[in-house]
Amino acid sequence: MARRSRHSGALEYLHDRYVGNDRAKLASLERERLNARIARQIYDLRTASNLTQRQLASLVGTTASVICQLEDADYSGRSLTMLQRIAAALSTRIELRFVPIARTGSVRKSGKKRRIA
Repeated sequence: MARRSRHSGALEYLHDRYVGNDRAKLASLERERLNARIARQIYDLRTASNLTQRQLASLVGTTASVICQLEDADYSGRSLTMLQRIAAALSTRIELRFVPIARTGSVRKSGKKRRIA
């Protein structure tokens, strides 16, 4: 039997109330989730390598404040070039994938309304 989080109902309610099917809000939420994932991965890789922000900055050729910004989920100014420099310094590589966007709601195509799952 699948175990549900005790917060799943509350999160579902909040999502429905504040995001719902609003495409702009859904896109914004996805961007923020991506920023948070990238920030967390940089932090996790750095700490797993037992490096301080200052040490990683030295390896990358930047400042500790830049590494601090990159590890901040609210920061959205990450460049692919900087991420590649960090990956190289941490003996890792970046894998980039393009995946289809799951859409919900109704869409008109050829004059007919069809449901998208």
